[in-house]
Amino acid sequence: MTANAQQETLSFQAEVKQVLNIVIHSLYSNKEIFLRELISNASDAADKLRFEALSDSALYENDSDLKIRVSFDEKARTITISDNGIGMNRDEVIANLGTIAKSGTREFLSRMTGDQKKDAHLIGQFGVGFYSSFIVSDKVTVLTRRAGLTSEHGVRWESSGEGAYSISNIDKPTHGTEITLHLKEGEGEFLNDWRLRSIITKYSDHINLPIEMRKLPDMDKKPEEVTALEWEVVNRATALWVLPKNTIKDEQYKEHYKHIAHDFEEPLAWAHNQVEGGNLDYTSLLYIPANAPFDMWNRERQHGLKLYVKRVFIMDQVEQFMPHYLRFMRGIVDTNSLPLNISREILQDNPTIAKLRAALVKRVLDLLEKIMKDEPEKYTKFWGQFGNVLKEGPAEDFANREKIGKLLRFATTHTDTASQTVSLDDYIKRMKPEQKKIYFVTAETFTAAKSSPHLEIFRKNNVEVLLLSDRIDEWLVTHLAEYDGKALQSVARGDVNLDEIAGSESPTQKEELKQAEEKAKQEYDSIVTKVKTVLGDKVKDVRLSHRLTNSPACLVADDNDMGIQLQRMLKAAGQDIGETKPIFELNPKHLLLAKLKAEQDQTRFSDLTQILFDQAVLSEGGQLQDPASFVQRVNKMLLE
Repeated sequence: MTANAQQETLSFQAEVKQVLNIVIHSLYSNKEIFLRELISNASDAADKLRFEALSDSALYENDSDLKIRVSFDEKARTITISDNGIGMNRDEVIANLGTIAKSGTREFLSRMTGDQKKDAHLIGQFGVGFYSSFIVSDKVTVLTRRAGLTSEHGVRWESSGEGAYSISNIDKPTHGTEITLHLKEGEGEFLNDWRLRSIITKYSDHINLPIEMRKLPDMDKKPEEVTALEWEVVNRATALWVLPKNTIKDEQYKEHYKHIAHDFEEPLAWAHNQVEGGNLDYTSLLYIPANAPFDMWNRERQHGLKLYVKRVFIMDQVEQFMPHYLRFMRGIVDTNSLPLNISREILQDNPTIAKLRAALVKRVLDLLEKIMKDEPEKYTKFWGQFGNVLKEGPAEDFANREKIGKLLRFATTHTDTASQTVSLDDYIKRMKPEQKKIYFVTAETFTAAKSSPHLEIFRKNNVEVLLLSDRIDEWLVTHLAEYDGKALQSVARGDVNLDEIAGSESPTQKEELKQAEEKAKQEYDSIVTKVKTVLGDKVKDVRLSHRLTNSPACLVADDNDMGIQLQRMLKAAGQDIGETKPIFELNPKHLLLAKLKAEQDQTRFSDLTQILFDQAVLSEGGQLQDPASFVQRVNKMLLE
């Protein structure tokens, strides 16, 4: 191979420099993973060639026996990893090795803390692949040619990882990629046949491609009897998912996950299933990661499962198999029920995909339910990482709404802590005999939810309420209208049914309560009318409250209106939802209401009314339209 013209020296993209520096320093304690990463990349390259060759078999160039080879040269202090996969052209080399064209890169870099242990975790999520070479190397040389191009379109790339790289055209007779690592001083441990074999067996035994190393010399043969360099396969070279489950060790499942997910962490759990006969014939190996990816909320982030058809890799990150609320899942689907020539466009309308999706979603939800029942501590960890994503489920997956509801966890007034540990089944077990609804309150923060005035009558009567403070919660309760036959009811919407809330009261006590309410209504009827006149079009209605015990007033949404928190959230997102006015409720047992009733001066009555209304807005976490006027009114009252 000889280099020709068009040689140039280019600078790494700024993000590459940062990633290289982080990788070299943060992953040094686990430096042997460089070989796993490079073998994984070589395996991906072979998969891509198989896929493209489905429509153009000439890409194999009479070399369809795909494999990976690992060799070392003790004198030159080099390790070489080669494959005869898809290879790269010049532009692809620059794009893949000189830049990081990956969504969320800046967010990833912004999260670096300098703590090597924490940073290594983030790096594992990001997937550094090729750049792990520089953990053990002070120079890396790459020779590559894309399958289908002629030999003169080979490319040579070289860098010491310090900010720049050289690139030139070469003549390369074979397609694929050859990476040579020039080891740093002190890394001689990897110039050892046994050491390299042990790393391959440990990390890459499951890869569905032969990984070859030079055959160890036969000590019984004389040197003159060894006629040619021989290679031997050092891994199983069998797809893990096709093996019987009882023959696969947990460590093999874990290493397979790291390979397909490009994650350094072990998975939280997995499910391996084989289905034959009927309308579907498929094998699935599904993994739940231990930690949420840093870019899970990035809309541009790709996700999905690897698709194989009849053991042939077809495509990566197939989103059609998993709904968006399960976008954290990783794994593979290998099916005989799809054609080999299937494309992303055909996937959209193929009826088999819908059947596979339904089956795979059921597998995931069943796995989560099993973890929830059998390993509660593990489920708590899962919820901490992916709970808010799972809350998207009822809106997206109506058919599985009840199953998803069983998996949800909430903070409630039962514990009054921010930890989301209470299931809806737990809540239902503690419901009062007369209670027919599951009550909840939504707020901007947990503290605001916990302190909401709407909870007062519920706390007084020891009725549990879900405390919802995640932004997704408003969306959740909009689409999870009921669970196990029990309607979910906001404590800040509509009127309160005292017969259900005060269920432990005797008939005599209930009658006394109704008489007291009727008396208060008659006593404050004129005050309610005056307050309504003062507030005008700020409110839909004014009425006496059944839910307040300590606060003087609160805002409530009408039964058929959108909740106040949801209104604010949609407005903040720039959506035009029109104007929905709240109902203003007054507590007739509060001293401020007695003061309001006794007030004869119309100006003072108006000021006090406005103060009570603004206080109710603030207690809901809302913003005042005229904060200055509120302050002036309060100051005026304080000075009198």
